[in-house]
Amino acid sequence: MNQRLKILIVDDEASQRSGLAAMVSAWGMTPETAADGNEALEKLNEFAADVILTDLNMPGLDGFGFLQRLREGGDMPPTIVLTAYGNIETAVKTVHELGAYWFLEKPLQPSTLEVLIRRAGSHAELRSEKRVLERNLVYKGSLGEMVGMAPRMQEIFALLQQAGPSKACVLITGESGTGKELVARTLHALSPRRQGPFVAINCAALPETLIESELFGHEKGSFTGASERRAGCFEVAQHGTLLLDEIGEMPLLTQAKLLRILEDSKVRRLGGRTEFEVDVRVVAATNQLPEEAVSSGHLREDLFYRLNVFHIHLPPLRDRKEDIPAMTETLIADMNRKHGCRVTEVSAEVLECLQRHRWPGNVRELRNVLERAVILAGEGTIELKNLPAFLQDLQAAAEGASSAPAPAPDPAGTPKDDFGGVKFQIGTTVEEAEKGLILRTLEHTRNNKTRAAEILGISLKTLHNKLKEYGAQELGIGA
Repeated sequence: MNQRLKILIVDDEASQRSGLAAMVSAWGMTPETAADGNEALEKLNEFAADVILTDLNMPGLDGFGFLQRLREGGDMPPTIVLTAYGNIETAVKTVHELGAYWFLEKPLQPSTLEVLIRRAGSHAELRSEKRVLERNLVYKGSLGEMVGMAPRMQEIFALLQQAGPSKACVLITGESGTGKELVARTLHALSPRRQGPFVAINCAALPETLIESELFGHEKGSFTGASERRAGCFEVAQHGTLLLDEIGEMPLLTQAKLLRILEDSKVRRLGGRTEFEVDVRVVAATNQLPEEAVSSGHLREDLFYRLNVFHIHLPPLRDRKEDIPAMTETLIADMNRKHGCRVTEVSAEVLECLQRHRWPGNVRELRNVLERAVILAGEGTIELKNLPAFLQDLQAAAEGASSAPAPAPDPAGTPKDDFGGVKFQIGTTVEEAEKGLILRTLEHTRNNKTRAAEILGISLKTLHNKLKEYGAQELGIGA
């Protein structure tokens, strides 16, 4: 071993604990002790044990229950069960059913115990090396279902690896469709809670009168229509992860109650008289800039700081287009499984088109486009004809731009070409250039404003506002 082994000793007898601690310390190891399973679980929050020595028969949480809790957590260190004479059958059962490393019968033989601890420590080191190798796979461009070679995505993957195993709150921000829920699910998969439930709730989708019932639950008769007791999301997510999506849309009074739960880990159902403890990791997400949400009064400042232990901001797809080829491959494989198709690749023309589009709907839009294309193609290669019309038009315009002869100026002095593009003379203002581009794009799409907005990479609302500025009726377009 390259460093001192950390040994957690769990035994209800003080003399046994102190004796074992002195023994392993003499072997060059670092001991920590606990009187029962509950204390041991608390110690493990701060003491990263390489090996655990635990008695089976203890008051409170016994050795069997302690190992059950460790196994439920999903990351149990090698554990050696210490058993008194006559409990061999129970010890063997513990090894086989709960995954303990080995068992030893009391009274212990020091030489045997030392050999066994060092072997268990070597096993722990191998597991650690395996985790490092798995972490290194991140830098090949994937983490769980997430794909990305862009530098910003690699930074996010590294942060997820660090934040995942912790209990800390995480705030995820990014435009709509960038994959905030997928990040939350990845955090859950990387945590010791991975065997527990993952529960997601959209705070913007629930009316103010129902959101507290959804979050905290309610007792029978607590309000009109409450015909029976109902568990809230915190109860449902016990020992797991709760995603609060669009946290900035949560009512301020509910935010105050949420803050208290995050501080005390206790919940009271609506209409209830008592509180109960919950063990839930909270992840929040929003497509707003959190600082703006705080300054505008939509998000409590104290809640923001409580949630913002780790902050993960997802870049829009237009800022990481180098990831589109790998994402396309991953999404096609997923769609093949979902729809029973056998698509193997996309044509070079399609890939060029996908990388040219600005993707205002981000990854969600890319997924929808590829799902449609996979279904239409069925097998083999996705061709341009399998893409939506607006992408076909975008590609046709780009190909025309590369092959068209030099355009002649129009009477107004702005050079135009045959495929619907625009070139601007020196001295043209930004406002004039923007107007010319928008109007020529509308002409190219035969006044289809939805398609024009997609080609321009702006929202339909923005396009309508621009046309109003230009005096759309005078232009013969109609806002």
